[in-house]
Amino acid sequence: MTETSLPGSVPEPQAGCHEMHWPLDNITLSGLTWPSSSEESSRPPAILLHGWLDNAMSFARLAPLLAESTTIHAVDMAGHGHSGHRPPGYSYWLMDYVGDLSELVERHFPESERYPLDLVGHSLGGIVCALYAAAFPERVRRLVMIDSLGALSRPARETIPQLRRALQKRRAGSAAPAVYPDIQSAARIREGGLSPLSPEAARTLVPRNMRTETGGFIWRTDARLRHPTPLMMTEEQVRASLSAIQTPTLFVRAEEGLLVSRGGLDSRADLVPNLETVDVPGGHHCHLDGEVTPVAEAINRFLLHD
Repeated sequence: MTETSLPGSVPEPQAGCHEMHWPLDNITLSGLTWPSSSEESSRPPAILLHGWLDNAMSFARLAPLLAESTTIHAVDMAGHGHSGHRPPGYSYWLMDYVGDLSELVERHFPESERYPLDLVGHSLGGIVCALYAAAFPERVRRLVMIDSLGALSRPARETIPQLRRALQKRRAGSAAPAVYPDIQSAARIREGGLSPLSPEAARTLVPRNMRTETGGFIWRTDARLRHPTPLMMTEEQVRASLSAIQTPTLFVRAEEGLLVSRGGLDSRADLVPNLETVDVPGGHHCHLDGEVTPVAEAINRFLLHD
């Protein structure tokens, strides 16, 4: 684990944190660490995982509020932010993200074998954290899922059509990356899409996903993240994975989030043995966009329990 101090000119949301790098066997993960501001905290560290196409700055507003009582490590998942990309010829499989988290915990947080740590995940990050907690309950003290409650599923009959789409896209490859004259232009693009962001939130999140290129800026994010996944879980598999979570779990449900209109969530929630649900104002990025205090208060209350 290596640490790099961020330059003094960084925006206010990054104040008080450090750039981090966690080498794994086949990739190096990067992220941001907010050291605990409390000298008396007995809470274990918390690892935070962001959503699809986001990065560690997704937690720029939440992490400082959580760091009042513990050290916070927000990780860029593979292909995102400053983390490495999968090698040529590889795809971004859900279970590989779980494998990355498993190796990260075992290699860089070995004390979790005796003193389990906390996991907080948003969207895709919540899915990854939940699968890891189900597989390795002895390593996780408490689990928080922000607008996330199990993986997206597909009926078994769609297995082959999904595989065909994925393989065709893999052969076709990605289009040449768009070049933006400045980061602000890219941030305006990110304001729209499946989970819209305010201009302020987009300006916080987007710079970490960009790199310089001749004539401007391009996305640092691996274009293969947008390719169809070759194999998705069935609903039966998702439900079995949720049933296997023994760790005390908090589901932070955004009142205007992506899960509001998705059917079957109540039955999924009933499967998690030790689940607490809290409703918070805001959309899918309720931990970044708008008033984040209700999210922070709910998570802190939950994590402060023994």
